[in-house]
This record gives sequence, structure tokens and C-alpha cells, in this order.
Amino acid sequence: MRFITTPYILRMFYPSLLWEMPKGEKKIYITFDDGPHPTITPQVLDILKKFNAKATFFCVGNNAKRYKATFDMIVNEGHSVGGHTYNHEKGWITNTNKYVDSVNKSQELIKSSLFRPPHGRIKSSQIRKLKNNYKLVAWTVISYDWDKSLCAEDCFNNVIKNADDGSIVVFHDSEKAEKNMIPALTKVLEYYSEKGFTFEKL
Repeated sequence: MRFITTPYILRMFYPSLLWEMPKGEKKIYITFDDGPHPTITPQVLDILKKFNAKATFFCVGNNAKRYKATFDMIVNEGHSVGGHTYNHEKGWITNTNKYVDSVNKSQELIKSSLFRPPHGRIKSSQIRKLKNNYKLVAWTVISYDWDKSLCAEDCFNNVIKNADDGSIVVFHDSEKAEKNMIPALTKVLEYYSEKGFTFEKL
């Protein structure tokens, strides 16, 4: 079962996570997970630039190290960055201390107080150890751009049928998502721009 928007009961269970931003200013918060990628991330940056959009990139520490020039490009173009662990660890099956060490190792490279757990999966024990040092970011709407059973139009509809003022939307600047993400992102930015929304970083 796909949860395009996170059920309210789950949000209540994890109150330490940021699920959405304040409403009232017609702003959408586009985010990207799993990069940076040396060829896909620059494509994303070019698309964002066309729409005068700012976004937030949650970077895997190992990728930020390997593709430092691409990571620097994100920062130099005025976008926000956050951590996504060092090796994309899954919180539910990773020892808490090892998970926290991975987060800290990643954040030393990325130099940000923003952190998003991969897959949104994080133990309460991990939250307790991280929440005083980092802003833990979840999402309002997820595009499912990596899902090979969906097409770009499906991903576009996942977003526009569920995202509104203050929504935090997830895309992925990764090889698995590229085919759907590039066209869906372009259409999402066009759709909300025509409705008078702006796109802000966290």
C-alpha cells in the first residue's frame, strides 16, 4: 500500500519530525533525497533555475564526498542541504548508536542541522539521540518517482492531488527515479507556478 500523504496518526506518533510548513503564503517546499548525483542533480538544478525555485537536497554523506563538485553546485546556487545518513542506513534495522554515528559522520561533511531519515524509518531511540542537535524532516507528500510500476504522469498526479500551501514534497535525484522525476518535477513546477505559488527551501 502506498501512502502518498502520511496518515495523521503516524504524524501524531512522531511529533519530533517536521511534516509540513506553515500555511498562508502559497509556498511549496520541494525536496530531493539520495543525491548528489553527478549527472542527474545538475539537470534538477537547471529545471529549478527555470522556475526561480529553491529546494532542499537531503544528501547521502558518501555521495556528497564522492561528488563534491556537484554538492558544492547545490550550495552555490542557493539551495538548502541536509543529511540523509552516510550510507543510506535504514533506521529500523540499524543499531541506534551506529545510526547516530552515521548521521554525525554525514553532517560533518554536509554541515547542516537538517536531517531526513532514509525511507522515513527511524526508531524512537534514534529520535531521542538526534532531536536536540538536528531538525528531523519528514514530508507531506511523496511523489513515488522511483517506483517502476508508475509513469511520470502518475508521479505528477500524486503531487498535485495532495500538495498545497506549506506542503513538503519529496522527489529523488537518483538513477532509479530519473525517468519519472525529471518530467514530473517540470510539470509540478509549471502547475504550481501558474497558480501563483513560489518554491522555497527549508
